[in-house]
Amino acid sequence: MNYVEPIRSRKDVTAIEEYLKLHNKRNRLIFVFGINTGLRVSDILALDVDDVLNKTHIEIREKKTGKYKRFPINKKLKKVLDEYLLTKEIGEPLFIGKKNKRLHRSQVYRFLNEACTALNIKENIGTHTMRKTFGYHHYKQFNDVALLQNIFSHSSPSITLKYIAISQEEIDSSYNSFEL
Repeated sequence: MNYVEPIRSRKDVTAIEEYLKLHNKRNRLIFVFGINTGLRVSDILALDVDDVLNKTHIEIREKKTGKYKRFPINKKLKKVLDEYLLTKEIGEPLFIGKKNKRLHRSQVYRFLNEACTALNIKENIGTHTMRKTFGYHHYKQFNDVALLQNIFSHSSPSITLKYIAISQEEIDSSYNSFEL
């Protein structure tokens, strides 16, 4: 398994979203979902229209851990969701592929890599990049590793920091800022 990285540059995050907005509304929503919720792609793709339509919170049971998770839909995600839901019907999967079946993670991997290649973004990208991007920017904004550890259900703060690639970045920064 390849190690994927978060997208550290907000400019790159915006560029990817704009690229996806121009090419495919569904793919844009998946990206916005991932970077605004920190959900694993398997949990995003398992959502049905009923799970989000006219809701203020999303409630799921995580596929990987089996844990119950409830969190609010932020303004950004709500706006993109509302635009997308205009073409959807109750009872259907939120994300459908060309064969009229639930979208597969490999298709998400493909469109993310296509967008990053087109935009010349060099990070090692995968579907988990969205979750790590959420974590990276959440940590940078709130500087609360304990909260992020709780959101991700990690067993220790060091695992969370390593997961979002903060540890090496902070070590490098400390070396660059230190002089005797």
